[in-house]
Amino acid sequence: MTEHIEPTTTDRAAQVVSDGADAASGTGEDLGPVVREGADPVASGDTGPDVGAGVAASGDVGRTAGAGTAGEDVGPTEWGTTVGVGPWEGAWPSDDRYDPELLEHGDRRNVVDHYRYWRREAVVADLDARRHDFHVAIENFQHDHNIGTVVRTANAFAAKAVHIVGRRRWNRRGAMVTDRYQHVHHHPDVESLVDWAHAQDLAVVAVDNTPGAEPVERAALPPRCVLLFGQEGPGISDDSRGGADQVVSISQFGSTRSINAGVAAGIVMHTWIQQHADLTQAW
Repeated sequence: MTEHIEPTTTDRAAQVVSDGADAASGTGEDLGPVVREGADPVASGDTGPDVGAGVAASGDVGRTAGAGTAGEDVGPTEWGTTVGVGPWEGAWPSDDRYDPELLEHGDRRNVVDHYRYWRREAVVADLDARRHDFHVAIENFQHDHNIGTVVRTANAFAAKAVHIVGRRRWNRRGAMVTDRYQHVHHHPDVESLVDWAHAQDLAVVAVDNTPGAEPVERAALPPRCVLLFGQEGPGISDDSRGGADQVVSISQFGSTRSINAGVAAGIVMHTWIQQHADLTQAW
């Protein structure tokens, strides 16, 4: 049975944890999007952080009173302290998707306007009805700092789920709290990911600039697939390359050997969107 793990917040010093904290409890382990309310950010052993909107520019961790559900850290934002909306004006809506705390105090979260004042559980449920048929997987054998960015981009493109392969713990800073709304699973190794994908009738598409890879600009990506990315520097592992049904590359024209893994993930996800998504459903 898939175990549900509740990610919590932590201080900046806990972004990288020891190997001893990386023991995996099972294949396909669900790491989100549920978040425990009111957790002690220092005592929790999870990666973070959730940066308060009022202190985003300094990178400090904090809470902004009245900016979200009581007892909940406000998500970080790169747009300053005025993002979001204030308290609801007029009679409150009776729809149970709305959160009374947000209606009373305002909503400063990093969400599109469609989800303003909604409970987190309602946002996740609505996203579940909109998610696309591609998954994203990224290897995490060296605590890759790009994973947060990949999760955030997967959320933006409504990926079905994100899969962390290797170490269970990952740096959530780049996710900008989008992991609260994105299903995140864990697989202890590439073999277990590939086995899971094939059991779900999902093709595995590895992304790496290696000889024999098909340029993604010309490739036909499967409608149902797992887009598998390697780590910054080494790229995908031999196991990933050998277990993939398709290997694609991103065409480059400069002097650098490779591009940032988070950027590469965004390019390939958007290629899938161009080929398969209904663009009339975009915000």
